[in-house]
Amino acid sequence: MNKVLINRRKDLIFSVAGLIATFVGLVMLVIFIGDILIDGLGRISWDFITGLPSRNPDKAGIFTAMAGSVWVLFLTTLISFPIGVAAGIYLEEYGKKGRISKILEINISNLAGVPSIIYGLLGLEIFARLFNLGPSLLTGSMTLALLILPIIIVATRESIKAVPSSIKDASYALGASKWQTMWHQVLPASMGGILTGVILALSRAVGEAAPLIVVGALAYVPFAPKSPMDDFSVLPIQIFNWISRPQQGFIINAAAAIIVLLVLTFLMNGIAIYLRNHWQKKIKW
Repeated sequence: MNKVLINRRKDLIFSVAGLIATFVGLVMLVIFIGDILIDGLGRISWDFITGLPSRNPDKAGIFTAMAGSVWVLFLTTLISFPIGVAAGIYLEEYGKKGRISKILEINISNLAGVPSIIYGLLGLEIFARLFNLGPSLLTGSMTLALLILPIIIVATRESIKAVPSSIKDASYALGASKWQTMWHQVLPASMGGILTGVILALSRAVGEAAPLIVVGALAYVPFAPKSPMDDFSVLPIQIFNWISRPQQGFIINAAAAIIVLLVLTFLMNGIAIYLRNHWQKKIKW
């Protein structure tokens, strides 16, 4: 009986500690976001969004940085989505299970936790120097694609694993080949989870600054990029540049740019949640 009471007290203590930790985290998040909203919400306007960089904080805008972020996001998606999904399908369905595959799986899982600046150094050496692409949008996008590939691969594999084996067995019983089963049955059933993982990975990529600084993204770009080989800047780098300035006006601009970046991130996460719920309702086991 004493052991039962002790265990109950331990459970209660753990529950209270978890509740306090959650509450503290939420309070700090509310304070942080509230402070940013107070500083930057009044600065957001159409002129701020469409304005070009300027030495005058009242005239500075985020158009070139936002255009660079859109370019980077588009190219990163174009590169990482087919490669990551194809790699996940191969490793889960076609790759032979053995020591090499286990080592490969462990390394892919570990790569998801590697600091982003390491990917920046890798992108600088391979894409910027070896492939002679220079500090271009394509270099930055390929570097970010490397950064999020492990996340997409893991998400693809887990989504495919979640598909009931009865669907595959029924398809094979009707005479379908392995690829037909994968293309017409497994992929549609797992697409919600795959897209969720891809969008969440892109949400991480859109907020990265360290690897892009390493590969040569500029803090000041007076024009919007028009091709993958142009110089570029992105919102996180623009924010970093403004925060490093001593003028109070640039601090306010940075807060406003953070709000725009948060809205973009929340929007992407909302799309991921919608797609997941949509596919869960559409696919009925």
